[in-house]
Amino acid sequence: MKKEMKMEFSSQSENEGFARVAVGAFIAGLNPTVDELADIKTAVSEAVTNAIIHGYEQKEGKVWITCEIDGQDVEICVIDNGKGIVDIDKAREPLYTTKPELERSGMGFTFMEAFMDEVWVASAVNQGTRVTMKKRIERA
Repeated sequence: MKKEMKMEFSSQSENEGFARVAVGAFIAGLNPTVDELADIKTAVSEAVTNAIIHGYEQKEGKVWITCEIDGQDVEICVIDNGKGIVDIDKAREPLYTTKPELERSGMGFTFMEAFMDEVWVASAVNQGTRVTMKKRIERA
């Protein structure tokens, strides 16, 4: 049986922590290891931070998260209606950032890919971005 969670919040930096905790609480019933939980929370943090910093450039907007559990598989989508990504392949390169003045490391997508089993990015300029991440929880 599938379980779903959806949430919407304003694109304010302090809501990144809220998103991490909410997703962590939602998947807690799968009894993830401490490492699995930390991996998922870090990936969510990176995706939400990207939406706020890059998608909305710290302007007002909304960020949506959907989380679905199907057996031991967790799928998380982080969605914004921000400025979109011009070149997704370039944005996924380690150390690439469009905000060097903010001392951004350019490792957001790299961390998401390292901590999750699969990561897909769909984006359209001036329409927004959807980051979909999937991870299988090994402990039952």
